[in-house]
Amino acid sequence: MVKKKGSALLMVFADVDAEHDFEFNAWYAQEHLPERLSAPGFLDAALYQATKGGPRYMALYELETAAAIQSPEYKHMSQNPTEWTQRISPSVVGRGTVRNVLTQISPKESDPDTMGRGMAPALQVGRMIVPSEIEDKYNDYYDNVRTPGNLKVPGCLFVRRYHAVEGSPKYTTVYEFEHEKVPESLAWEAHRAQDTMHQYIGGSYGHAPGSPGVYRRILPPRPF
Repeated sequence: MVKKKGSALLMVFADVDAEHDFEFNAWYAQEHLPERLSAPGFLDAALYQATKGGPRYMALYELETAAAIQSPEYKHMSQNPTEWTQRISPSVVGRGTVRNVLTQISPKESDPDTMGRGMAPALQVGRMIVPSEIEDKYNDYYDNVRTPGNLKVPGCLFVRRYHAVEGSPKYTTVYEFEHEKVPESLAWEAHRAQDTMHQYIGGSYGHAPGSPGVYRRILPPRPF
């Protein structure tokens, strides 16, 4: 089995205007994705486009560990961008660019089937602002109540939660879906209606701008 998932993620979000879509997507598919996957510790990658929330684009990289971004090879790529990268990368044509390096906190270990699975057809990404005084209850409820319940919803494949190593906010939740309509389903809405996290934690938490975002994978292209 080829390992496709590790214990960390690199996420890059950006709003890129539609006029740049063709070249931006070509750059990502033909140059940037293969280049990044040649770096040690980069296991898999995909480009997603928002169907709800934002920012409009999200590039997601599965890392063996967060140390992958410290390798000499990766640093060389970052410090010596190609001409194409200098013309069309999110830092050039994007607005509101957000870069997060995240390390997995839940589940503690992923099962072998999960480790070999490729990039999900669709994702929901919650970038969560959680006050320190309610963190313990937030984590307890999420891991022991919310996640097990969400995994019972048809089309919800997997849920992983992360701490930020670089960037903010501190917490990110990544839902892997069969398709981007899962969070619009009656089953998902019914589960949400039964959620009592706010009552349990006795406090409030919030989302970063654009969160929760629902994203459809566009590169590598999916068959539907």
